[in-house]
Amino acid sequence: MTSPPELIRTPWALSHPLLLEYYDTEWGTPVYTEQGLFERLSLEAFQAGLSWLTILKKRPAFRDSFHQFNPDAVAVMSDAELDQLMLNPDIIRNRQKIVATRNNARATITLREDGGLSDFLWSFKPGSTPCPETASEVPTTSPESLALSKALRKRGFSFVGPTTMYALMEAVGMVDTHIMASHRRGVSGIWPH
Repeated sequence: MTSPPELIRTPWALSHPLLLEYYDTEWGTPVYTEQGLFERLSLEAFQAGLSWLTILKKRPAFRDSFHQFNPDAVAVMSDAELDQLMLNPDIIRNRQKIVATRNNARATITLREDGGLSDFLWSFKPGSTPCPETASEVPTTSPESLALSKALRKRGFSFVGPTTMYALMEAVGMVDTHIMASHRRGVSGIWPH
């Protein structure tokens, strides 16, 4: 259930009901499961160059197309299956991003040898989080997102640039960039509000 509209939110959340629902129920809430993090990583990669609203509208189709983002299932998708996804108008039909999703699933599986995707991603949690009073004060990258981007690339991941990784860090609660007056500030339980 969505919170009452009179509550203060980040401005981007107010432009569409799907964004409002996502902001009020999901964005900034910690995610630790491999599958949950692989989904967020994949969707952030598809979002590059597009609006988050586009991704949210297509999220159910993405989940269907990529086996609910189960890394084991995605890792063994055939080239023919990926070719079929290029014909699916319900997802983003970008071949490089589709292939990267399979590639990133394989890299996720390899990471299990060193503690797994969750431990790896969360090891880049910064020592502090921004405290923006306005949306214009929210950063788009950080030293940690740059380091995470480089580390993931070394591990074989793609479409994991520093801006994309910062968006991931925001989405999964690793940093709290809700504006200070937002009713969602501190929702992660990790950072004081």
